[in-house]
Amino acid sequence: MNKIDQVYEILVELEEKKRRGISASEISKVLGADRANISRYLNKLYKKHRVEKINGRPVLYRAIKSESIYKRTVESKNSLDKIIGAQQSLRTPIQQAKAAILYPPNGLHTLILGETGVGKSMFAELMYQFAKEAKVIPEDAPFIRFNCADYAENPQLIMAQIFGVKKGAYTGADKDKEGLLKKADSGILFLDEVHRLSPQGQEMLFTYIDKGFFRPLGETEKVIYVNVRIIAATTEDPQSYLLKTFTRRIPMTIVLPSLKDKGIMERYNLIESFIKEESKRIGKSIYINKNSLISLLLYDCPNNIGQLKSDIQLACAKAFVNYKSRQEEYILITQSDLPQHVKRGLLKIKQNREDIDCIFKGKGDILRFYYKDDKEYEINYQYNDNEGFYDIIEKKLEDLKNTGVKDEEVSNIINLAIESHFQKYIKNFSLNIKKKEILEIVNIEILEVVEEILSFASKRLEKEYDEKIYFGLALHLHGCIERLKNGNEIYHPKLNMIRVDYPDEFLVAMEIAKIIDDKFNIETPLDEIGYLAMFLASNTLDSEDEEEDKVGILVIMHGKSTASSMVEVANTLVGIQHAKALDMPLSMKPQDMYEIVKQHVKEMHKGKGIILMVDMGSLTNFGDMIYEETGIIVKTVDMVSTPMVIDACRKAVLGREIDEIYTSCREMNFYNKSIERTNDITNDINRKNIIITACFTGEGASERLKRIIQEKLYKKDSIEIIPLNILDRKEFLCKIKQYKEKHKILAIISTIDIHLDGIQFISAAEVLNGEGIKKILDIVKEEEMYLNIGKSLKEHMIYIDGRKIIDHLRYVIDDIQRKLNVQVVDEVKIGIILHLSFLIDKLCGGGKEVKFYNLEEYKNQYSRELILIKDCLKPLEKNYNIEIDENELAYICKMFLLNREDI
Repeated sequence: MNKIDQVYEILVELEEKKRRGISASEISKVLGADRANISRYLNKLYKKHRVEKINGRPVLYRAIKSESIYKRTVESKNSLDKIIGAQQSLRTPIQQAKAAILYPPNGLHTLILGETGVGKSMFAELMYQFAKEAKVIPEDAPFIRFNCADYAENPQLIMAQIFGVKKGAYTGADKDKEGLLKKADSGILFLDEVHRLSPQGQEMLFTYIDKGFFRPLGETEKVIYVNVRIIAATTEDPQSYLLKTFTRRIPMTIVLPSLKDKGIMERYNLIESFIKEESKRIGKSIYINKNSLISLLLYDCPNNIGQLKSDIQLACAKAFVNYKSRQEEYILITQSDLPQHVKRGLLKIKQNREDIDCIFKGKGDILRFYYKDDKEYEINYQYNDNEGFYDIIEKKLEDLKNTGVKDEEVSNIINLAIESHFQKYIKNFSLNIKKKEILEIVNIEILEVVEEILSFASKRLEKEYDEKIYFGLALHLHGCIERLKNGNEIYHPKLNMIRVDYPDEFLVAMEIAKIIDDKFNIETPLDEIGYLAMFLASNTLDSEDEEEDKVGILVIMHGKSTASSMVEVANTLVGIQHAKALDMPLSMKPQDMYEIVKQHVKEMHKGKGIILMVDMGSLTNFGDMIYEETGIIVKTVDMVSTPMVIDACRKAVLGREIDEIYTSCREMNFYNKSIERTNDITNDINRKNIIITACFTGEGASERLKRIIQEKLYKKDSIEIIPLNILDRKEFLCKIKQYKEKHKILAIISTIDIHLDGIQFISAAEVLNGEGIKKILDIVKEEEMYLNIGKSLKEHMIYIDGRKIIDHLRYVIDDIQRKLNVQVVDEVKIGIILHLSFLIDKLCGGGKEVKFYNLEEYKNQYSRELILIKDCLKPLEKNYNIEIDENELAYICKMFLLNREDI
């Protein structure tokens, strides 16, 4: 270090220590150098604008500390940089604030402007914190806050508060009173609503700013010197309410942006911060559903951050009351907890869809905020059908409420009502319909695109399309674009059939999709391309094909009109007479009712199976009996409620597969869910492992694939490979169901895509290039690994079968991963399986569980996760007649969350 830099360094150190300017002689004493030489170095620093002179005897020097130089004395994460929006809307205000605090010798007096609720008071206090962190003011320096509006009707009293009063200055002044300016010496005086200060008061204040001293009211001789930085704030235009002589003496003006001027991500961060504040106050995690969070992000909030915080506090308070009064197990904010003006924010989702999708990408339907977390943690509560939010049809809301449908299902049902209306409208189109009539439903842009794509298709496919197709496609495209822009998925249950049977139309539909994407800035999914292909092939597809896409819903109840009433409500709300009802008189014999039900199933079956929705008793066995006699896939759901019927009917009309509808019904019914899971676990035991190969004939390609796989799986006698044909999809699915009843299907290898829940699909092309064989070997290796673990555990388990518990636990762990929306690696999964195996064996023998350190705190933080895990473990508890208490639940939860790979 050269001499001049050494002098500067000592100057900075002495200045920070003594809190004043430093003379040349003081520096010379520290360095043991000649004072004249030190003066020469100081003058060079002065010319380089690194120090400033304070004229007097002796001359004093102070370092000019630019922000970059001053970083050593300021914490890397100072108070100002921690503000939400520090790198966004508040970037410039923060830079100005730092400059005002650091500017030598005593900083700059500052005026903060902004609307009510933008956080002017908070910003001033953070400037004070920054000044202490930068060691510009002492650690114990005062911060005095005064709102001039509190005494707006008495200007003299305002001045008395600020400047103090000399005894006898006015009637009642019986003693000297120290003012706020004196109390703020060496610190900061914050004057809020400064426009309420009278012209006389402003004059007294700028006199102090000019000269560094002031006189209390009534004082004529004595002056008081103080070193105070003034920060003033106002919501008004300073040019209209403040004296020009006053504003000229405040060199730094900072304008804070309103909430509407902040980006949506910054607003999200504010909401997160405020919810965490409430979490800290309550001491528990706070959960909020996605739609409620979207409402908070988008509603008009005229009073800015202050109102946003207040509205969030109100929502948290309501959720907390529900938690207490209803004895809920966790605190969840839903739409019903939001003020009415906040709920309206959800209506703006369409114009903000891109921003919302960006924020919620990868997040679940429920988000958790906890004050000790660095960020929110999302839980994807598994809904099979996550439709977004559409405009509400007001006339249906009351009916929905009366049926007990949950809030999150309302938008789905109404969306279906809109689609059903369009389907009827298309079906009954008159060929002489006019364009102006269709324009009442869709906009001209869509009609123009439909004209373009049908013209394109006519040339490519060499066929003509009439007005019925024109207007039908226009309506369909209108609904499609709305769904895609709202982030809703589109399903086509006959996609593979369309691709195989109508390859030319499908290829043209892919080209048409590109036209649509470019025009409307969307990305058309493959399923929608299937629908477009159906329109292009419409002259060869009859109306009965639409019916074949639907799963039948048959509701059977004991009593005179129970089933009929449920079905009437469901069909009315869905908008289509799809579900059927059978009321079983209490006097009727089950055998007689069975024959009636079987006949209805035969009549209703359109190729996709039937869901029987029953209440209890012998009705629960009808489904299996009908399947055995007729081969029709029938799934039975018992303990049925009206909301379950509505949900099943809605999904069936939308073309959902029978397994998806059945699973959804089970998720809505805890009783059924627990029983079925227990049965699924039991049925998994000792099943033979099989691999399905499939092609259109069941010979040729599937036999060739079978031989290739057998060659690679030599000596794997435990695995059987079965070739099937897929020409008749209904028959194929029926056979798959039969095999699943008795065996464990490890994978399906096929010449076309076949994706079934819970079964790995591997394409024939992958098998031929070697990648598929590797996948199969990995699957088989995993099965063998678990088999070996089971054999090993059998020798160590005292009260349970080590082989059976492995199959039980694999099912349960997969269920937990789905519920928590996490994935753990195989090594961790094995560790969890071993932990649970020994735990269950211990509990079966009456052993005690291990205490979890700080259990209550963990429960407060992860209440919802613990509930979900407890739910997943219920089949185990039922099967082994044990109860897993809160301590072990916490350990299990911790294993998953600490080792998760979010999906």
